[in-house]
Amino acid sequence: MNGVTTTLTYNSSTGKYEGTLTAPSQTSGKNNNGQGPGVGANAQNGYYPVTVRATDNAGNVTEETVSGSFANSLKLYVLEKTKPTGAIQYPASGANIGNNAKPTIKFTFSDSGSGIKQSTVKINVDGTDHAPTTASFNADGTVLTCTYTPTSNLADGTHTIKINGADYDGNTASEVTSTFKIDTTPPTLNVTAPANNLLTNQDSVLVTGTTNDANSTPVTISIVCGGATYSPTVGQDGSFSQSVTLAEGTNVITVTATDSSGLETSVTRTVIYDGTAPTIVSITLTPQTVNASTTYTIQVEVSDA
Repeated sequence: MNGVTTTLTYNSSTGKYEGTLTAPSQTSGKNNNGQGPGVGANAQNGYYPVTVRATDNAGNVTEETVSGSFANSLKLYVLEKTKPTGAIQYPASGANIGNNAKPTIKFTFSDSGSGIKQSTVKINVDGTDHAPTTASFNADGTVLTCTYTPTSNLADGTHTIKINGADYDGNTASEVTSTFKIDTTPPTLNVTAPANNLLTNQDSVLVTGTTNDANSTPVTISIVCGGATYSPTVGQDGSFSQSVTLAEGTNVITVTATDSSGLETSVTRTVIYDGTAPTIVSITLTPQTVNASTTYTIQVEVSDA
């Protein structure tokens, strides 16, 4: 069998010729149905064929093969004992998925023996089993790549996925578990200062506010004013404060809060900086000479750029 010839020894107590043989190291691919990656080199149709040859003292030979009367008795089915290996490619464990409530989950099972039995492959999402949406083997049948896309939106928050599968020889892969977050809600942002359209004679202004996100912390703050970008520290309570430099005239200040899923909320404030004092052009008193306790008129001409 499998290219190896073994001589059997007569057992007088049983009246039969007996021997102990070692099974091939590779699976025979029983019930593989052609889907697996391949089997032992001498296996065929899911079994290893055994040939028995009996020779008497006169040299007469009788041979039985799987095509003869003992066909079913001469089929040796060999099972592997190596588990398939599962892996989740997307999303990574602990990932935050922003603005997509139906992410396409990608996972694989690998088996170089009897091959992955596709009908056993399941993905469990938050306690419910599902069949893969798509599944395909690689060229040599050793890897089954699967995807699963939820049919309805996943709620914002944490979700748990588990993948399970077995090979054609009944070996079940160790369960692979991963968690990820769905986040379709951008962070909140409240800019408390400055007031919109503030007019000031100071060349800087303090930008203050609070931010928060229920699903995807931490939240970062970016402030852009006049081509300069500021990144203030956000406190544990969500508060932030940053002094920004103003240019003479109208300044547009954009405050953006970004959560760890990449979702953004922006608020814009306009601040007008006027740092130039007015110029008195002329002063006229009419009349310039008056009697006591009488009235006069004053006229002042002012220029303010």
